[in-house]
Amino acid sequence: MAEAACPQKSPYVLDLAAGDYWWCACGQSRKQPFCDGSHKGGPFTPVKFTVVQAEKKALCGCKRTKTAPFCDGTHKSL
Repeated sequence: MAEAACPQKSPYVLDLAAGDYWWCACGQSRKQPFCDGSHKGGPFTPVKFTVVQAEKKALCGCKRTKTAPFCDGTHKSL
């Protein structure tokens, strides 16, 4: 299995408005932490998630989380 790129070893902590989002799983997007289509032709698929009401979210930046798209602290062991 291919390993995703690691754009940063910390989460992206963002204030997100209500709506649908696509989290980049490959680590190649130039619009981190969101997908820009860079995964096309590869083994990765972006992860869709929905924010019901505006709130702060910590999205994984290392692409190793077990709770995608949210940070689970895995970056601390890299």
